[in-house]
Amino acid sequence: MKKLIVVAAVLLVLGVLGFVATGSSNSPESTHTTVAVSRATIVDKALAVGEVVPRQEVQVKSRISGIVQTVRAEVGDRVAQGEPLLVISPNPTPLEYAEARRAVDLAEVDLDNARKVLVRYEGLYAKHLISEAEFEVHKTEQAQMELRHRLAVEKLELLERGVTADGTEQNTIVSPIDGTILERLVSEGDPVVPLTTYQAGTPLLTMAPMSELIFKGTVDEIDVGKLATGMPVEIKVGALPDAKVQGTLSRISPKARKQDNATLFDLEIELTEIAGTTLRAGYSANADIVIRRKDSVLVVPERLVTFAGDSATVEVLDSTTQQPSVRVIKTGLSDGLQIEVSEGLALGELVVERPPKEIE
Repeated sequence: MKKLIVVAAVLLVLGVLGFVATGSSNSPESTHTTVAVSRATIVDKALAVGEVVPRQEVQVKSRISGIVQTVRAEVGDRVAQGEPLLVISPNPTPLEYAEARRAVDLAEVDLDNARKVLVRYEGLYAKHLISEAEFEVHKTEQAQMELRHRLAVEKLELLERGVTADGTEQNTIVSPIDGTILERLVSEGDPVVPLTTYQAGTPLLTMAPMSELIFKGTVDEIDVGKLATGMPVEIKVGALPDAKVQGTLSRISPKARKQDNATLFDLEIELTEIAGTTLRAGYSANADIVIRRKDSVLVVPERLVTFAGDSATVEVLDSTTQQPSVRVIKTGLSDGLQIEVSEGLALGELVVERPPKEIE
């Protein structure tokens, strides 16, 4: 009985040893993860973050004070230059109206006096009692009084009706450009402060020609040294993931600015191809500025390349021995994920990918 137990134990040990030996002989084929060398397009890009905006945006303001009486254009309307947008009803204060009324009365008194004086001097001049030069002085004074009277009347009519003496309507606000209404900032009944040399005035509407949209954004100082005007750009609009918008870099600011502890440069991009997409002002977007591009080149994942000084190496799996060996390669353009291999590897060769090191 003891002999049988000993024989069984020996057979069990031999079986375990045989299994371990068999498993170890096949291990080289199963322990190495590889990636084949392939062909792909490598693009070196710089990222700009910004938005799609109109090239020209105009705020419409009034030249007279008052109350908004009628709004004739709404957001989204396309209007032509000179088309009426709003009507302002003059609403002067009692003091302003009284001063304008009295100014007209005083101007009328001065004009009547100037006319009487001129009539008297005409008689003296006809009798050759005064010189022609003296007579011309009084004619000039009367002409000045007429102008002052006309100015006082126009001021009064502007306060009362918003219309000048010659019939020009100043209370109707017209479009300064051909464009689209982007924003209406007032409603009927709102007070309006006029645009003058000493005050900005109340913004009434914002408008812009929507046919002239551009991309405005910023790029990091790390990338700005690689950029030059005229570079092609691919724009990705956040609200339109399927839109294909192309552009050209048109302007790079010569001065940086700080934003959230980052150094950024402003830039502008001309939109050259929209491909039937309807863009709206204010869309947030990212712009990939193409610095360099290479098509159909040999590539490997950049994570598999070991850089030491000026040399780059990879581990290549030998097809016969199934063992990795180090090989020196020459690299080229990189997009951060894949890197071009210009020398040292052939299409289809297997590059060993080691498992990531565990952090202890």
